Amino acid sequence: MGEDTREYWYNTETGQVEEGRRSDWSKVMGPYPSREAASHALEQARARSAAWDAQDEAER
Repeated sequence: MGEDTREYWYNTETGQVEEGRRSDWSKVMGPYPSREAASHALEQARARSAAWDAQDEAER
């Protein structure tokens, strides 16, 4: 039994998930531990940005 060390990246240019980083760093988000997590990269980024914006607004 080996440890699963695969990493997945979301390619913002193609909208595809890549196993292993094959594209230029400026076009990918990650790494993510699973294909499923990588497929939701943009949703996660939007949610984090919204939370940070709300926190900034609350601090003003």
